[in-house]
Amino acid sequence: MNTQEQIENYISSQPETKRSDMQELHKLILQIMPNCQLWFLDGKNDNNETVSNPNIGYGSYMMQYTGGKTREFYKIGMSANTTGISVYIMGIEDKKFLVQNYGERIGKASVTGYCIKFKALKDIHIEVLEEAIRYRAEQRQ
Repeated sequence: MNTQEQIENYISSQPETKRSDMQELHKLILQIMPNCQLWFLDGKNDNNETVSNPNIGYGSYMMQYTGGKTREFYKIGMSANTTGISVYIMGIEDKKFLVQNYGERIGKASVTGYCIKFKALKDIHIEVLEEAIRYRAEQRQ
């Protein structure tokens, strides 16, 4: 199964409201990043143990992590969680950036250094989420 099929299966497996919101977000991100690399991470580690929710990724950058090592990872991610949807904005060094620039304006969402979490699209200002996604998508690294 290719990445696109994995993504479609993952979104289709969600309950109706979440499925519709994830389909809309998927289309929005692809409009912002039309030729991006797509990722699907099933949430399992090398021992086939579940360590996170499955997630969809868009774009890529070289992520530096502890010990100075680097690896390729996605810029924007999306996953279903128990209460709604998480959108990950990866690779922004200033961990206060998302909170300071989008936290007050986005609506009913929890905003951290790299994650915007909300129950449903109707609870947030989609144009503010789009602004955050666009900001990261347009950065070179």
